[in-house]
Amino acid sequence: MHIFEIALGLGEKPEDLGMVEMALRAVVIYLVTLVIVRLGKKRFMSRASAFDVIVGIMLGSIASRAITGNAPMAPAMAAATMTMALHWAFSALAVRWHAFGTLIKGHDRILVRDGRVDEDELRTAHMTMRDLAEELREKGIADVAGVAEARLERDGAISAVKKPDKAKVVTIDVAPGVQTVRLEFG
Repeated sequence: MHIFEIALGLGEKPEDLGMVEMALRAVVIYLVTLVIVRLGKKRFMSRASAFDVIVGIMLGSIASRAITGNAPMAPAMAAATMTMALHWAFSALAVRWHAFGTLIKGHDRILVRDGRVDEDELRTAHMTMRDLAEELREKGIADVAGVAEARLERDGAISAVKKPDKAKVVTIDVAPGVQTVRLEFG
């Protein structure tokens, strides 16, 4: 254990840590943080809500302090583990209780319904029509009139559902008054 303490500069003042000690600390902190994040499940690194971003910032800050020696390694890793455990617990509570999920993650906003923009929701989301149009173009939608519904999701992404294309209908009288064939294209 003594070699481990020397190699990582445990007990050293931050200003006394050398390049090798900091590099070795970075390796250890990286591996420990990787394990902590993996235990937190993949959802943590998927589309991030503000709730997830806060955890990421906290983990980064804790790891940084441990690497540079501004915080002792073991307590810093305990803090990182507790941070991820809280994230996991809050995520589990959010799944079980909708109100709790809304409290910590927020809620989505319907920006467009049936081709009509909800100006109030757009304003509440601090978005302009140009912002919305840009997001829709990135999704291959040239005109808001072609949108069945667009939402500002809890993670800040905009999802959009196109209106279904209207089918072209052709009606042919095969035998007038006896048989009619109706063809739909689209």
